[in-house]
This record gives sequence, structure tokens and C-alpha cells, in this order.
Amino acid sequence: MAQKNFKELFDPKQSKWSGLSIQMFLGLLAIVALTVYVPFGGKEAAFLRGNFLVIFSILAVFGILFGEIGDRIPIWNDYIGGGTVLVFFASAVMGTYNLIPTKVLKAIDVFYGEQPVNFLELFIPALIVGSVLTVNRKTLLQSIAGYIPLILIGVVGATLGGIGAGLLFGKEPLDIIMNYVLPIMGGGTGAGAIPMSEMWAQKTGGNPKDWFAFAISILTIANVIAIFTGAFLKELGKKHPNLTGNGNLILDDTKEAVKEEAGPKVVVTAKDLASAFAFIGVLFMFSHISGVIWTSLGFPFEMHRLAFLVIYSIVLNILNIVPAAIKAGSKEIQAYFSKYTIWVLMGAVGFGTDVQEIINSLSIANLVIALAIVLGAVLLIMLASRRMKFYPVEAAITAGLCMANRGGSGDIAVLGAADRMELISFAQISSRVGGAMMLILGSMVFGFFA
Repeated sequence: MAQKNFKELFDPKQSKWSGLSIQMFLGLLAIVALTVYVPFGGKEAAFLRGNFLVIFSILAVFGILFGEIGDRIPIWNDYIGGGTVLVFFASAVMGTYNLIPTKVLKAIDVFYGEQPVNFLELFIPALIVGSVLTVNRKTLLQSIAGYIPLILIGVVGATLGGIGAGLLFGKEPLDIIMNYVLPIMGGGTGAGAIPMSEMWAQKTGGNPKDWFAFAISILTIANVIAIFTGAFLKELGKKHPNLTGNGNLILDDTKEAVKEEAGPKVVVTAKDLASAFAFIGVLFMFSHISGVIWTSLGFPFEMHRLAFLVIYSIVLNILNIVPAAIKAGSKEIQAYFSKYTIWVLMGAVGFGTDVQEIINSLSIANLVIALAIVLGAVLLIMLASRRMKFYPVEAAITAGLCMANRGGSGDIAVLGAADRMELISFAQISSRVGGAMMLILGSMVFGFFA
């Protein structure tokens, strides 16, 4: 794939603004600016109609502006998170320093997480069902038997490392687990930190953005550390060949490696998409019903509706009772939301985030704790990997670093730095199935201790 560059953004013959030419994008941007900033009849943002379509479109145009720029900034794109993180920080700056009208900010709050709109409860179920339900069934079963225990060992290592470093700075172990380990090892942003913030908010009654602001900061730090660690493990494998399978994870070559099987190609129709959309919605309803009943029964810890959604998606996948067309439609919906609306969501989150909270999180203590969490996962996995028939370097990269990064894009960056792109299927299990397990764990931790 050709490297993105700034020159192509301003070439009128190309369409690099998320499929729009520079002329078309500037036209949309002008209309959004008119709607957001121009008063009329003595009213602030008089042209704003704060419904789903309008707010979605405002955030989409804003996201395209900073997202496409962020994806082209050297170093920032490779190590910090590219356009996704720039959209978040740019919107946070605009919201914090009143660079956008209050009326617009209030409409964005409703769009993001308040009834009756609550885009978050559309985004998260689409990601969870579409990713977990469509993991290859054979891969899921094999990973539960062998690879997933390796992920859990990494989580234990991350927890021990984080707690050890946290004690040096006077932080309580519970604080480390809830505010550092969970977001870092949670499988990324969209299907990890964001739903965890909802779980935290439900238990504490606070604003999910309060937890998320710190979570994304510490996750961004860990993502950079994970990428550099991937490059270090690559060099370690060169110096100590006995530690690496040179891209092969499983130590015993007589065993079949876990691979994604292509299976029969399913052509997704508009009808399949509509059916899958309804299926996701009904499964989410049932998960919510389960959460309400669970709470009413007085169990010692709470199970969030999203944790139930993860469990039901895994069970349905294993039982293999969902029609292929629904699975394929769910996958398309998941891909749409994860690839094409993440900037919309990050803008919505950012506008409600206080920049000062992010600045306060960028301390030596947080850097050391994040480093200890990542290295704790890596070291314990490497120590245990041979007994579990995995090569130490490949095990640390997939079950460790691909749990501690920013999800799908982080997987690519880590595997690229480690020169181990052939491990992408294992990386996806870490981000998708491992991340789903962290949601369940997060629901329990918040339920007990938040």
C-alpha cells in the first residue's frame, strides 16, 4: 500500500478526503461551519437541528478533517495512533477552550451517550457481535484450549508488573487494576476502553468520559511502548535464535497452527445487512434483559449488559447456529462502524473531555506504570510459553503486545515493527476474543470495587 502524503490531499484530481475530492470536502466543511458557528436572529448556532443525522454529519466532517491529516503526520501516525488520536485531541482542545458553541456541545452529548439517541449503544454492540460472532469457529475452539490461557498469563503478568510499579509511586493495587491494566489490556479503544467506560459509569454513576479521558491517555502511552517492544523482540530473536520461530508461533510443528479459514464466500445483500442489524439489536435487548435480571437477583457482583453480549456472541459462534448470511452481514456492519465511524465517535468523546485531565496523566509515574504493565505481560508469557508449546518471541508479540496496544491498528503497527505480519490471525484473537474477555473481567471488577 502506498504511503499517504499531504500533497495528495490538495490534488483536485484525487479523492483523498475519505473518498471526497478537495473541492467537495471544502464545500461540506463550509456548510458545517455555517451550521455550527453562524448566529441568526440573535440565536447561537441558529441553523443547528440537533438530530442524529445532523450531529453525525458534523462529527464526520470534523473527523475527516483531522483524521486525514493525522494519518499523514510522520511518527505520530506510526507510533501515537494517527488520525484517530488526533481527532480526539483536536476535539478535546476545541471543547475545553470553548472553540465551539455550547448549544452544539450539548447536542453532541446527547448524540454520544444520552437517551434517546445514544450512538454509543449502536456502535459498541455492532463491534462486539460483528467481531466475536464471526471469528472462525475452529479457531475460536482451538484458541480457547491453548492460546487463550497464554493471554490470561499475560494479563496476570501485566497486573503484577503494574501493581509493582504502582507501589513505587504510592498507588493502590485496585487503582492500578481498574485504571491502568483494564484499559491497556482491554483490546483497544472501540471495543475495549469505550465499553469499559460505560461499565464504570453504570456502577459509579459518573460520566463515562471521566474514566475514558485517562484511559485513552494511558492506552496511547502503552501503544507506543508496545510498538517499540515489538521492534526490540525482533532484534532479540535475531541475537537468540532459540527464542523465536521466525514467524511460527507453535513450537510443535506437528500440531496444526490456528489459522483463519476462508470458507465459502458469502455475498452480502442489502437484505442481509438489514437482517443482521435487527439481529444485533435483538441480541443487545436480550443482553440488557439478562443484566437487569442479574441485578435483581442480588448476586455479589454486577454483570454489565455488554458482558452478557460478549458471552452470548461466543456461545452462538461455538454452537454454529447463526446463518452464514447473518454472520456475513454482522461482519460488514462491524467493519463499517470500526473503520468508518470511529472518527465520529472519537470526536464526540473528545468534545466532552477536559484537556487538563489528559495533561495531568502524562507523568513519569504513568509512563513507568504503563511500561511495567507491558513488560510484565511480555516477560511472564516468555517464561511460560515453552511449557505451553509456543515460541517465546512470537508468544510475547501476539498474546502480550497485541493485547496491550490500540486494537486492530495497533496490531498492524506491532506486527510491522516486529516483522511478524504472518501472525495476524493470532493478533486478531488477542484483540477480539482477548479483548472480549477483558470486558467480562472489567464488568466483574467494576461490579465488586468501583
